[in-house]
Amino acid sequence: MIRTEGLTKRYGPVTAVSGVDLDVREGDRYGLLGPNGSGKTTLLRMVLGLVFATSGRIEVMGLPVPRHAKRVLRSIGALVEGPAAYPHLSGRTNLALLDAAGPGSVRRTRKRRVDEVLDRVGLGGIDARPVKAYSLGMRQRLGLAGALLCRPTLLILDEPTNGLDPRGIHDIRDLLSELNDEGVTVFLSSHLLPEVELLCTRVGVMDAGRLVLQEEIAALRAPTGRIVVDSPDAGHALALLDGLVAERDGDRLFVRGTDVARLNARLVGADIRVTQIAVERRTLEQVVLEVTGSGADRVDRADHVDRVDRVDRMPGSLR
Repeated sequence: MIRTEGLTKRYGPVTAVSGVDLDVREGDRYGLLGPNGSGKTTLLRMVLGLVFATSGRIEVMGLPVPRHAKRVLRSIGALVEGPAAYPHLSGRTNLALLDAAGPGSVRRTRKRRVDEVLDRVGLGGIDARPVKAYSLGMRQRLGLAGALLCRPTLLILDEPTNGLDPRGIHDIRDLLSELNDEGVTVFLSSHLLPEVELLCTRVGVMDAGRLVLQEEIAALRAPTGRIVVDSPDAGHALALLDGLVAERDGDRLFVRGTDVARLNARLVGADIRVTQIAVERRTLEQVVLEVTGSGADRVDRADHVDRVDRVDRMPGSLR
């Protein structure tokens, strides 16, 4: 559905995206993750033909972009860098204007289409208030409604749950799952790792402009070969399982092995209390932290001191 090869974008001396080989397949629920400033939004904008690449290739639905951007955009719903709207007009009027500007728009069915997308995003009961009076969450829902007007086969979303409360996040997650079940490929960027873990089937991780990981979530969360055991008798369990315990953290033991039932039977048979036992799996957060550096928007004291020290030691320094 989306393929890039060696995709690079430079702004003067700054490289925002560097050599990215992206692969979003038809039917995916693909989550693009990464720290602030890692290049996620720039990548999305290049895929949509909103920003020209410095080098590399982009193919969307089998066609090169930006050469055929106008053609492929007819089948793409997008929400990038927040919803855009005329603040003095109502949500319905904004959607009607957006629909009228779309290719193949039919005036006599416009009201029905607008009503349909408002219902889908949870704004069916919206009144005539101007958009400037909307909450951030309502604006986000309106932007998603606009992305659905063209009945897309590919949905590209930048932080789609930004500004939503927990109920709203749950609603949008359910909606995106429904759309995917109906054949819509979903490609989104997000900072909410738990939401991506619940919604997406594949992920890509950006760091400093590079795509440092691209994999199925199921593969990333495969068993580690250890079993996690919580027991108030952890000391006795440690003695019983001598040689099998890889790590201990208070009442929690990390035991080498994969047969949970057999291990549980052995512990219970030795009168050792077990409060929880399960196969160990890495969380998506652990995976992302392993492959990324510190956030691009961090300025740590040690980094600052090191930079100052390097300046102080430069030839010709005034100090």
